[in-house]
Amino acid sequence: EYEFPNDWGLSYKYEEDAAKVRGHMVTATGLGKGAARMEDYGKNMKKEMVDFVSYYRRFPKVAGKPSFSTLYTSINVLAGHYTSYGFKYPLPEKRRKRLYQEYAEIEKSLKRNR
Repeated sequence: EYEFPNDWGLSYKYEEDAAKVRGHMVTATGLGKGAARMEDYGKNMKKEMVDFVSYYRRFPKVAGKPSFSTLYTSINVLAGHYTSYGFKYPLPEKRRKRLYQEYAEIEKSLKRNR
């Protein structure tokens, strides 16, 4: 069981938003078949990811950060999964593993303000 977030959406402060989107993505990546409100979660997640990328990629200062480029890569993987398989289908183990590695990298970069 997991806590369904009630803090979807952007604050327009990069570090805060990147950490939040990453956190939501970690939960999304771990949801198994038949998890409660999985479809709701996926729809909220996809919108938040799209909003994040559309907003922040316009700023060269942010777009050049390692945390942003890794998060962008992860977002493409998760959004691509939703597009191909819908919101009710869990991520395959291989894709999940790769995402968890990227999430760890993003966390490190954010801690170093990069």
